[in-house]
Order: sequence, then structure tokens, then C-alpha cells
Amino acid sequence: MAKRIVQRGLYLDELSVGTHYVHRPGRTITESDNVLFTTLTMNNQGLHLDAAWAATQPFGKPLVNSLFTLGTMIGQSVPQLTEGTIVGQLGLDAVSFPHPMFPGDTLYTETLITQVRPSKSRPGQGIVTMRHTGRNQHGVIVATATRTCLMWTKAAHAASKEEL
Repeated sequence: MAKRIVQRGLYLDELSVGTHYVHRPGRTITESDNVLFTTLTMNNQGLHLDAAWAATQPFGKPLVNSLFTLGTMIGQSVPQLTEGTIVGQLGLDAVSFPHPMFPGDTLYTETLITQVRPSKSRPGQGIVTMRHTGRNQHGVIVATATRTCLMWTKAAHAASKEEL
């Protein structure tokens, strides 16, 4: 039988403070992505939807919706860090957008693990804090966020599947 590999994130016991993950591939944000996300979330901000009006504003062109940038930045980390190993996201803190993204820009994300600890109330699970940094194709930081997640340990996750 051929070797079987299932893609997954990392368990609590596989993460360590100070480890820096580089997530690839990047994601080029299109005008369609921006318009669709903006309209799906009922955000009628002209900076995202009205190119003629945005041209009269300080950046001179439409901006990518910052929440799309945030969601994409976090999403880029999922396959490598939390796919199938997260119990739940606990929070986002210190979110900032120091430079705008524009349609046609490519987002590249990196994550630094800043805290790993067992949960005091949930045996077999623990809290991981990570700092995401998104950069455009020129290396300019366009977004940062601190994300806290409740994660499984490998043994507890395996045991929880046996109970089903």
C-alpha cells in the first residue's frame, strides 16, 4: 500500500515560541476579489467600489478592503499551522494596516509563534498566540495582527476521534 499523507496544521506540542513560519504561495488580490468581498459584507465604502471617486482621494485609486487583507493573511497561515488542529479561534488583537493594499498587489504572510501554553481548564488543549505579518510584493508591511487560538495536543485529538 502506498504511503498516505494527510495535510494538517501543527498540534500544540509541535509549536514552539520563537518559530517563524513563512507561508507560500502568496495571493494576488484582484479587483474582482475586492468588489465581491466588499459587497458581500455590505460595506459600501467608495474607496473600495468607486474608482472615479477613489481617484480624487489621497491614494488616487481604489484600496483593497482591509478586512479582506486581514482574512487572507490569516487564511494563508491555516494549511501550515491550524488546519484540523485548532479547536477554535479565541481572538484577534493589535490589528493594524500600516500601508494599503491595491488591486493587483500580492500578499505574502509570515507568522511568529509568541506564546504556547497548556490550557488550565481544558486538558489536552492549549493556547497559542501568534503574530501574523503581511507584506506586499515589494516587502512593505501592509497588515499585522496578533491571533490567539485554542489548539489540540496530538494525543488528545487522536483520543477525541476514538470516542466518536
